[in-house]
Formats: sequence, C-alpha cells, structure tokens
Amino acid sequence: MRKAAILFLMTAMPGAAQAQSMNADAFYKKAIALKAKGPLALMSRELKPLIKEARAAGLKARAARLAAQAAGRRPRYCPPEGSKRLGHKEFLNEMGAIPLAERVRIDMTEAMTRVLIAKFPCT
Repeated sequence: MRKAAILFLMTAMPGAAQAQSMNADAFYKKAIALKAKGPLALMSRELKPLIKEARAAGLKARAARLAAQAAGRRPRYCPPEGSKRLGHKEFLNEMGAIPLAERVRIDMTEAMTRVLIAKFPCT
C-alpha cells in the first residue's frame, strides 16, 4: 500500500518529479551565490527554482531507493525510520565535497543520492 501511494504521488506530481534541468555543478554554483547574499537570498527569484530542483532530486533518489528495495536489491543509501532532515548547510557542504570533475558530469538526482549516501550509509 505504501509503495503504491508513493508511486501515485510521483505520477500525480509530474512537475516536481521531472523539474530537473541543471547539472549538479550549475545548481551548486547558484546555491553558493545565493548563500553569499545572506538574508537577502530569501527574496531572490532564484531561490524557488533551486528549492524545486532539490526537492525533485530528492523525490527521484527516494523513488530509486524504494524501487531497489522492492526489487530485493540493496539500496545505495539507508535512512533510518522517522524524520530524515537534511539541512541546507549540510547539503551544500556535501555537494561541495563532490569533486568538480564529477559534479559537472552528474545531474541533481545523482548528486542528491551521493549526499544521502554520505549522511545515511548502509551498514
């Protein structure tokens, strides 16, 4: 039932799940530029598209993890049950830890997955 609900949400929200349009490095550069604005970043027009991009990447990473579990494969990351918050500072730090040569080649879903692997490794 839970898997069906997730799949329903993914199809019911095609805009969020398919909003990805930039690679990880473009996202990272925009996010760092916004962070440099400090509190003024909250009023920037660039903030909402970045949030939308990150959420879409998170939904795709989650769907891939659940699909792997449903197929009996080992997921790439293993979050604990309950709340799984990822702060923006932690997210940007982990994004920055991805080497530039790789960050330029990968999309946001892969970058998000790598951030989640760092936070929630499978033991």
